[in-house]
Amino acid sequence: MAYVNAFWVGGLICALAQILMEKTKMMPGRIMVLLVVLGALLSAVGLYEPFADFAGAGASVPLLGFGHNLMKGMKEAIDEEGALGLFTGGFRAAAAGTGAALIFGYLVSLVFKPKMKK
Repeated sequence: MAYVNAFWVGGLICALAQILMEKTKMMPGRIMVLLVVLGALLSAVGLYEPFADFAGAGASVPLLGFGHNLMKGMKEAIDEEGALGLFTGGFRAAAAGTGAALIFGYLVSLVFKPKMKK
């Protein structure tokens, strides 16, 4: 059942983002920022953990999970380092995922030879 919940919740999040792109004048970058901020807000008020427990990867894979990861890292860093953690926690929490995305994206670009759009 966990796979089914992950599938439909992740699909619903992506479908809502697609509807926002098609039915509003919001640019994709703004929608991405909206999803990250929504994930951070849900984490800040304590609603993201129960949501992630129910949806599994369906909640953690889209950009909502990135916002939650940033907020979680900031909370931990503030507890450990004080106010300085506000600036360092999100970077430390997201460094591995961001670094992996950059490295694997670069390796894939070497294999498939991307071309510029004309």
